[in-house]
Amino acid sequence: MFRYFENLIDPYCEYTQTDTPSTTLWPFLRGYCRPFYGVLVLMTVTEISIAALELGVIFGVGWFVDVIQTTPNLIVDYAVPGLIALAVFYLLIRPVLFGLNILLFNQTLDANSTMLVRWRAYRQVLRHSVGSFENDFAGRISNRVMETPSSISHVLGQVFGGLSYAIAFVFGALLMLLQTDARLILPLLVWLLLYSLLMRWTIRRVAKASAARSALNGRIIDGDTNIHSVKMFAHDKAEIGYVKQGMETARAAFFQVNRLVSKMEITLCLLNGLLMVTIVGGAVIVWLDNRVQVGSVVAATLLVLRINSMSDWVIHLITGIFRALGRVSEGMETIAQPVTLVDAPKAKPLQVPQAKIEICELSHHYGRDRGGLDRLNLIVQPGEKIGLVGRSGAGKSTLLKLLLRFYDVEAGKILIDGQDIAKVTQDSLRAQIGMVQQDSSLLHRSVRDNIRYGRQNATQAEIFAASKQAVAHDFIVDLKDLDGNSGYDALVGEHGVKLSGGERQRISLARVILKNAPILLLDEATSALDRGLEAEILNTLYGMMQGKTVIAIAHRLSTIARMDRIIVMDNGSIVEKGPHQALLAQNGLYATFWARQSGGFIDIKAVI
Repeated sequence: MFRYFENLIDPYCEYTQTDTPSTTLWPFLRGYCRPFYGVLVLMTVTEISIAALELGVIFGVGWFVDVIQTTPNLIVDYAVPGLIALAVFYLLIRPVLFGLNILLFNQTLDANSTMLVRWRAYRQVLRHSVGSFENDFAGRISNRVMETPSSISHVLGQVFGGLSYAIAFVFGALLMLLQTDARLILPLLVWLLLYSLLMRWTIRRVAKASAARSALNGRIIDGDTNIHSVKMFAHDKAEIGYVKQGMETARAAFFQVNRLVSKMEITLCLLNGLLMVTIVGGAVIVWLDNRVQVGSVVAATLLVLRINSMSDWVIHLITGIFRALGRVSEGMETIAQPVTLVDAPKAKPLQVPQAKIEICELSHHYGRDRGGLDRLNLIVQPGEKIGLVGRSGAGKSTLLKLLLRFYDVEAGKILIDGQDIAKVTQDSLRAQIGMVQQDSSLLHRSVRDNIRYGRQNATQAEIFAASKQAVAHDFIVDLKDLDGNSGYDALVGEHGVKLSGGERQRISLARVILKNAPILLLDEATSALDRGLEAEILNTLYGMMQGKTVIAIAHRLSTIARMDRIIVMDNGSIVEKGPHQALLAQNGLYATFWARQSGGFIDIKAVI
């Protein structure tokens, strides 16, 4: 039974992704809720049925009292069938309806809706450009992907569960009172108006606590994700003070919210007392006028008692719904961002028979007036090895990011074997490019999984071969993590923190070796290696460069001195180009860098 309800909805079902998701709350929710429409309707029907049956019980109690009062000689004739009907309701009908409602929520809606929204939200966020991730906190993005689905599930459960029951019950109560005496609905209508105003007053003020909670969460995430800086500068106390300040702001907001909740509950108590006095008192008055029987007074009393008990949890329920909607709105700031970096219409896979790169009048300034690249022209012939040199900010890394299409160029174009990279699919472009970066960040998975990231279908033998070529196999087999995993099964920690910089770099090299793409980009690929290991790795690098088109950035000029050509960049433009010896003979900027080196690094004076 449980499995049947759990499998009613497939959270990973096919759907149409959009580049411009709705940024308005209700259309955003409607899109994610569409697979659950049938379940939500059925939940609403069961809630309304439960409310109707409970109203029927109250009506039946009143009727039974009238029977006792008016025809006591028929008590046995009426009591036995009435008690049997009541037993059937409480032991059979109510449990079936209640159980169906619980199964629909717990087994079908709750877990599946959370996973469906989380799955789709993650897929949507992963489509965002690198720039979108660089402009936000990784912790905040992941936190919103995790929290928003839970909030949506909470809203669905409360709106189509408890709230639909309450609305159905109050509507039925109005009908019952109207049938008893039309004048008795006036106190309930007045109470509903005042109750709605109280609820509106509460909801409009409760969002402040949510905003304070979000700000506090951001402070904690900021410190946790930069823990190395916190420890390195011994700023534990400063971070604790910073978070405490956020906690105090949140606490003040919570106090303010709790004050209004206290005011709300005291006011609600007075409203409920007013409802009890007016409806029960009114029912007694019409009974004294012989307009109704005593059973109607009893039914009205039971009705008001039930509404009183419901009123407190309904207002908290609705307040909780709006708090959850506030968290959904926060999540939309990340999830509902438009996907700006998309494949062109009818984009085709990139074909790379030669790996010739042509850069034509390329300009990119990240939307600013300076920095980046300015009208850059460069042709890299198939199989040619190019070294990029320049001061910090000269545009070297920007060029590599544009080659990978992490950003769309602002002007000009990049061609690979005559194909504009803006008109081919992004996945096919990046599949043809291998890259080793200066910051070799690894996934918090096993060494094997990190290396296999280069080619998912690689065999164990191929993984070992790539590791040996990257001079990584010997240290990998000696690894052991805290969970007892060893060798290639050892976990490397978040971003690879359990490994040294050189070890991370060599695993990154093994990953790129395994990928074996025709175009190779190197961004300070040996920066984390000591001089002895660098010589060994350089032989590996030059070996894996054979037959590939290579562009390498290096401040350690020894890593690129053997390149076919060296390109010297300054202020986003090419100022010198040629082989190593020819550039030294020019006695220009490259010669200055070389002369000021210390152990293969560019001296700091050369970049000031």
